[in-house]
Amino acid sequence: MHCRAVERWHQTLKNRILLEKYFLPGDLKTQIEAFVNHYNHQRYHESLKNVTPADVYFGRDKAILQQRERIKQKTLEARRLHHSQRAA
Repeated sequence: MHCRAVERWHQTLKNRILLEKYFLPGDLKTQIEAFVNHYNHQRYHESLKNVTPADVYFGRDKAILQQRERIKQKTLEARRLHHSQRAA
């Protein structure tokens, strides 16, 4: 991660934490863990070609991007076929 990305990550975490009130000692820890899990395993990152950091870390990104490209090509072919049938 670049310094700007790390700074942005910390700012996002800080903003998320400030939105809530924590009444029990473990509440803050639980919220931080949930944020880190969401950020690394669920949230797609535009700078990573819309895959998660975990996808990149575990080497799944190339297969995911290839699958997306196959789906895109099939969709385009289906649209072309549909359009040509309607135009005829």
